[in-house]
Amino acid sequence: MKKKKGFVLRKICGENILVAEGKENIDFSNIISMNESSSYLWTSIGDVDFSEEDLATKLEKEYEVDHDIALHDVKTLIKQWKDAGIIE
Repeated sequence: MKKKKGFVLRKICGENILVAEGKENIDFSNIISMNESSSYLWTSIGDVDFSEEDLATKLEKEYEVDHDIALHDVKTLIKQWKDAGIIE
């Protein structure tokens, strides 16, 4: 998987908000707010391909959680990201 181009994470009024840049991504009907851990994962993956395992490993190291819990959370997050159209 990979981030869809044209989305930038910004801190707005203390909230982590994913902002669409470029005409092809403008859809103001859906604002994407990210919590601390999802923001961490979004910024840590950069522009390279990633897998569920990659993200779970990052969560394990950053937040010292069990692998199974991290993997479960990552699967949920990836589904949300896919549904929002921000990864491909």
